[in-house]
Amino acid sequence: MNITLIGMPGVGKSFIGKKIAGKLRYKFVDVDEVIEKEKRLDLQKVLDELGEEKFIELEGKTILSLKGEGMVIAPGGSVVYSREAMDFLNKNSKIIYLKDEMIKIKRRIPNLDSRGIVGLKGKSFEKLFLEREKLYERYSDFVVFVGDFDENRIVEEILEKVGMKR
Repeated sequence: MNITLIGMPGVGKSFIGKKIAGKLRYKFVDVDEVIEKEKRLDLQKVLDELGEEKFIELEGKTILSLKGEGMVIAPGGSVVYSREAMDFLNKNSKIIYLKDEMIKIKRRIPNLDSRGIVGLKGKSFEKLFLEREKLYERYSDFVVFVGDFDENRIVEEILEKVGMKR
């Protein structure tokens, strides 16, 4: 089984994902990092170069290339715009939506302009949050509220929800 963490940028998908992977001895896959390595550019430059539509396609193809079991996957926050990628993740993993309050997430992202966030052109962070929140809820098997960012509580809650508490 695989575990996929979805949610807004800044919610802790990579941080929590690494903790879960370490605890389960799973491979950790940060999809943004895979894209950056493949393109040899940082995420914002890839997004600028490709545009949002092509970036979402690339993100989807990258996810579809993930084969096997025993992975904790942290896709970019925009993965929910690719139905094909989400269907694939749904078949191959348990999907956890790491949820938090918009104001807390925004505070954790000092570099909104250079972070490589799909959908911010012509939209406020608040609007993007509200748009994506519905998609994250639709696609997730479970929701875990980040809140106080107690990493031990979050990891334990995720493992409990996916039936892997040790």
